[in-house]
Amino acid sequence: MSADTAKGSTHGLSWGAAWQIARRDLNARFKGLRLLLVCIFLGTAALAAIGTLTASIERELQSSGRELLGGDLEVEVWQRDLSPEEQTAIGEYGELSGGYRLQAMASTDDAAAPVELKAVEGNWPLFGNFTLSDGSEPGAPSGNDAYLAQGALDRLDIQVGETFRLGTITVRAAGIIENEPDRLSEGFQLGPTVLVAKQVPVDAGLLQPGSLYQSKYRVAFDNAGRDPEGVEEALTEAYPNAGFDFRTRDRASPGADRFVTRMSDFLTLVGLAALVIAGIGIAGGVSSYLDQRRASIATLKVLGASSRDIVRIYALQIAVAAFLGSALGLATGVLVTPLLGMALQGLLPVEGGFVIEPAPLLLAGTYGVLVAFAFAAAPLLRARAYPAMALMRSRIVPLAKDRRALMATAAGLVAICALALFTTGQAWLTAGFLAGAGLALIALAGLGLGIQYAARKLPRPSNPLLRSALANIHRPGAPTSALVTALGFGLAAFVLLAAIQSAIDGNIQSRVPQEAPDYFVIDVPPEGKDRFEELITTPFPQATVRAVPTLRGSVLAFGPEGNMQRTADLEEIPEGAWALRGERGITYADEAPMGSRVVEGEWWSEEQASEALVSIDKEFADAAGLGVGDMLTIGILGQERDARIANLREIDWETMGFNFTMVFSSGAIADAPHKLSATIELPDDADTAARAQLLRAMVQEYPSSSVVEVGEVLVQARTLLEQVGLATLAAAAVAVLAGLAVLMGAIAAARAARTYDTVVLRVMGASRRQILGLQLAEYGLIASALALVALALGSGLGWVIITQLFEFDWLPDWGAVLAVLGMGLAIVLAFALGGSLPLLRAKPAQALREL
Repeated sequence: MSADTAKGSTHGLSWGAAWQIARRDLNARFKGLRLLLVCIFLGTAALAAIGTLTASIERELQSSGRELLGGDLEVEVWQRDLSPEEQTAIGEYGELSGGYRLQAMASTDDAAAPVELKAVEGNWPLFGNFTLSDGSEPGAPSGNDAYLAQGALDRLDIQVGETFRLGTITVRAAGIIENEPDRLSEGFQLGPTVLVAKQVPVDAGLLQPGSLYQSKYRVAFDNAGRDPEGVEEALTEAYPNAGFDFRTRDRASPGADRFVTRMSDFLTLVGLAALVIAGIGIAGGVSSYLDQRRASIATLKVLGASSRDIVRIYALQIAVAAFLGSALGLATGVLVTPLLGMALQGLLPVEGGFVIEPAPLLLAGTYGVLVAFAFAAAPLLRARAYPAMALMRSRIVPLAKDRRALMATAAGLVAICALALFTTGQAWLTAGFLAGAGLALIALAGLGLGIQYAARKLPRPSNPLLRSALANIHRPGAPTSALVTALGFGLAAFVLLAAIQSAIDGNIQSRVPQEAPDYFVIDVPPEGKDRFEELITTPFPQATVRAVPTLRGSVLAFGPEGNMQRTADLEEIPEGAWALRGERGITYADEAPMGSRVVEGEWWSEEQASEALVSIDKEFADAAGLGVGDMLTIGILGQERDARIANLREIDWETMGFNFTMVFSSGAIADAPHKLSATIELPDDADTAARAQLLRAMVQEYPSSSVVEVGEVLVQARTLLEQVGLATLAAAAVAVLAGLAVLMGAIAAARAARTYDTVVLRVMGASRRQILGLQLAEYGLIASALALVALALGSGLGWVIITQLFEFDWLPDWGAVLAVLGMGLAIVLAFALGGSLPLLRAKPAQALREL
């Protein structure tokens, strides 16, 4: 050593001197530290991709708010147009553009198709560009011209320039819609779009008293700096009973905002779990690396290096690998974001090309550094605390536990949890997830100790391979705990993916088709109910038709009589009381609806039906603080009506029939203008031609009514779920890879001891096949013991995600789940054996000389 270095050793090496030694000792290909680098890379890449994608979507939603909404403020009302006075009041703030949105039937002589009819004024769109498939930008349609989505043309089997019918009039297909700028803000679509002039649905007889349609008016402020929230408050105060629904440019698509937030939180937690799982692999990788450097550490200590010097030298090497892994992970996250964006195309607005979002990248990098610190600290601090001679004899004197190392790991984990809680939008969900992950880690660690204890107490098998495998599980220094953690998380991830996928398929393919009707029909005239049923049951005698009155109303006030709370005065709608937000579908009935069960109070008798009574959903009542005997004031077409709560119901929302949060007595609302909505269930053997003939017959006899094909809705729902599931699958796949990395880390950490054992067995005459059989028996025993644990842990997490997050029934295919678990066991054992193959290449003579 030089004089400067010797001087440094008296007072400790400087960081510069420590770096010189670390750099000389660090292999250019990071040999020994590759596992750490890979683990950091996997977790950081997942978090970077998730964060970048989410931030990109949120920025696009915010920056394009005007275009997505079609204005600075939107005012929406059901079953009526805005009065001239209301239009004038809104128009004082800027340029006004109005229109209607409703379900309708488009037809020709040979075909009929349910469509979403969108009628707009001549100045639409106020923001953004409306384009056709030929690249032209024609602006709003005029006269009897209509622009159609490709799906509508396909269903009607017509070409551009040909005509079709809407209601009682004929219109011309003038072009194919390519880009509709305010499409996202319109919400879920129940048919392909047909865009027409504002007067068309009026001329077609589709806007009759009681018809279910929306009037939408958007305003572009003359003063761009005007606060939309302030305008909303002013209009609410001026027209408190008008039943207005508002949306502003800052929340152009509230459903998309909520979806993005929840998706971000969920996927971030999955990515963070993958990073923490990888952290266990980091601990194994660092332990293995330092084990390979024991002779170097001992030499440095003999030459006078202090424990602090050892920490500095190897901490610098580990930091370089961690920062490189993080940098590669961040770059990969940015590179894969466009691919994830393509997977969500059509569901959410995603900025095209590569996106650099500093905040999520910084957060992902911080997580990577914290995880590296938390899990590398323990083996590093344990190595520094041992004297030189003990390091020389490390093969027979294992490193002892170090309390300071455990404290450093605990501090790192606390920092990770604090950062996760500080940066999430759902603190309770994140806290629960982190607590569950912590309990799972503790449980798996405890299970590892239990397996070691059981292996120690079990009787010795007569088969020498099994006897050796059992001894390997509980011998001093055995990596059983790390292996149990790796296999437990890895196998649980396999079960989780299979359970989620099969449960979603079970809900969509098995339950929904059995319970869902074939068609929803809207705006059936009450006086034509008998003829409507006859029209269906004549060709299909076994068909089931159910028709109910349908109106729209908004809750204006609620609570005990004499002390009611005005909805407009609420600063925030209570969690779960969504029925207080805007207008909702309502009905009246003499008997309790199908799919409902009265749980408090009594259903009204025939004599009481003339009174103003209402039955409400139990969950809504609990959220709003309502009970039997309280009052509701409902606004219907600008009129206030009071009703007393007679009972509370539990509703099975999954029947896909008519489920109403509020069901009134006939005496409360039956005199308001309204029409009927109906469900049609056809026999299973109804052929396609007969179904098509029924649609044409309904359109011909009831041109102002509209039909929704449930099958098409289910296809859309499946597409949405598949898109969301793809993102979930990608994040969960990282967790699986991280679990396998932990397994490789555990094998690498024990490689020195395993090499010694393998050499001794080979010297004693064991064949390669016998040695591989020994490894297979050891890992097989551990994996078999963990299979039930992984099944319980993975299916438990799957139940939470399916029932609590997606709010579906728990309907997994257990055969598929068990098959995937078996495949996971096979993959894990294959990785374990693959990691053991280098042991067979150890040369006995060289290994014995190094003992």
